[in-house]
Amino acid sequence: MAKEISMKRQKREDYRRKMQDVQEDDVANVKMPQKKFFRQRAHANPFSDHRLDYPLSPAHMDWASHYPTFVDPDPLKKNLNGARKLVKDVEVVDIGCGFGGLLVGLAPLLPDTLMVGMEIRVSVLEYVRSRIQVLRLKQQALKGTATPQESTAVTESSNTNEASEAPEEDVGTTTSIVPGNYENITGIRANTMKFLPNFFDHHQLSKIFVCFPDPHFKVRKHKARIISETLNAEYAYVLRPGGLLYTITDVEEYHHWVLRHFLVGEEEEAVAGIKDLWERVSDEELETDPCVRVMKFETEESKKVTRNNGNKYVAVFRRKADPEWPA
Repeated sequence: MAKEISMKRQKREDYRRKMQDVQEDDVANVKMPQKKFFRQRAHANPFSDHRLDYPLSPAHMDWASHYPTFVDPDPLKKNLNGARKLVKDVEVVDIGCGFGGLLVGLAPLLPDTLMVGMEIRVSVLEYVRSRIQVLRLKQQALKGTATPQESTAVTESSNTNEASEAPEEDVGTTTSIVPGNYENITGIRANTMKFLPNFFDHHQLSKIFVCFPDPHFKVRKHKARIISETLNAEYAYVLRPGGLLYTITDVEEYHHWVLRHFLVGEEEEAVAGIKDLWERVSDEELETDPCVRVMKFETEESKKVTRNNGNKYVAVFRRKADPEWPA
């Protein structure tokens, strides 16, 4: 086991060096990172001290290094840590982004929206960052060689069958220029259960995704679930009124847990204190939401569930306006 871990670490180091040494004329030949060298245990204790770096407040967060093409041209505009500011705020968060399938799928759909994946596992996050770096480099190479007609081409999303049958390592490859060139997505290491408000201001976000979270089946582990009364209040704090929180799971019991901790129909009782902040989005509205399709068919976990003929339970909740203070 130790030898296998050492080999994976060496492969990751070799890949990192290749990425650092790549020349501009070799970009087209750069290969996507392979997941088998970046895999890590699916479980990470959110209550442990992972020695994470996190900003003192959203005003201290350095986003410039993550979105270089969105840096404000005015060099005098800096945050409280002295880092350059962006021309717009991050709006979309994928909590527990895994290998980044959702981010890559959403990037062409929302090319002008800044999105971030938050992942606690080191090796998995390293894969996400490498994947995004390769996609950006390949886009630069394609733009440099494409004709004006080709440069307007957009990579169309795969249909359901193609998505479920796509080879695992082919996810995220690109042969056409896509809107945004994947410059609008990034990944950071973070424990959202502890530090979400350190990254985002009040009502800053427009969308939050919680895709196939760890179900923590044992009752004594339920406190580690990413959906809870306390955490839902934090999501309501950072999500603007009208914003959406997307959830999907292949575990029916977890789906009912989600419903109980947000808002459900009259047949079930909502958790006290949360019902005034959320309302469930109708199925009719979800059918026209392209983000739902990406969440259901283009992420790694969703494709795995499709291959195993499993069920997918989707629930999306809209952040309601803050209730008025009593007179």
